Amino acid sequence: MISLSISERGQGLLEYGLAIVLVAVIVILMVSILGTAVGNLFSNIMASI
Repeated sequence: MISLSISERGQGLLEYGLAIVLVAVIVILMVSILGTAVGNLFSNIMASI
């Protein structure tokens, strides 16, 4: 079994946390961009009915 020092564990947790933050930011940006586009699409469909 490989024993990690406290600083190595902390570095792993930091990298994991940064990856989660990056994914969250990308998801929020995509939802905000696509949310507007989808809303406009539904508005256009409702207007044409």
